[in-house]
Amino acid sequence: MQKLYNWLTREDGQTMAEYGVVLAVITIAVFGALALLSGNIVTALTRVAQYIQ
Repeated sequence: MQKLYNWLTREDGQTMAEYGVVLAVITIAVFGALALLSGNIVTALTRVAQYIQ
């Protein structure tokens, strides 16, 4: 019974949930930044491609 109680009350799951939330926030921030900068990135890559040709 003590093992079940320890398993139910351990904080490892909460820690993993917190890591999941942090990862989700970082992912949203990265995609947001890419969405804002996508035009500039395409322009820069187009210029590089034209220079190479």
